Amino acid sequence: METLRVSKPDGDTDTFDSFYAANFNRLMLQLYAYTADVSAAQDAVQEAFSRAWARWDRLGTYDEPAAWVRRVALNVATNRWRRTRAARAHARYHREEAVDPPSPDRVALARALKTLPEKQRRAIVLFHIADLSVAQIAAQEGVPEGTVKAWLHRGRAALAALLTDEEGHRG
Repeated sequence: METLRVSKPDGDTDTFDSFYAANFNRLMLQLYAYTADVSAAQDAVQEAFSRAWARWDRLGTYDEPAAWVRRVALNVATNRWRRTRAARAHARYHREEAVDPPSPDRVALARALKTLPEKQRRAIVLFHIADLSVAQIAAQEGVPEGTVKAWLHRGRAALAALLTDEEGHRG
């Protein structure tokens, strides 16, 4: 294997381009042998050359800049393999649980809540689902408690009418 000596580029991209052209295929084959995956090898070598380009003013003076690129490509491939292995291990121990679909009543409630004005809907959700008190909602929204009570009253009345209508239509 011959050693490629590259002089300092002095802003000339031709030097990096020729270095890239002379070394990409050879490094790609080496990484393919390491990863047994063409795509992973290409990604790792490409990433290594991208990092080399950013440091080319210094790397171009090395006796063997291809050795640096190879080491970076091997590190990139190894790190990706480790992340993949960790993700698979995590997935093995943390299986997604199947969740039952929402009940017809829950779907009807969600549909009815969508029709309420935003402030009434927010007050209903904060009071009945988030379990906040009227005082807490008033403080959060920056309004008097009486305003929150009015939103709750109007929202409940609208929901009752909507849900009663939907129940009448279902049966």
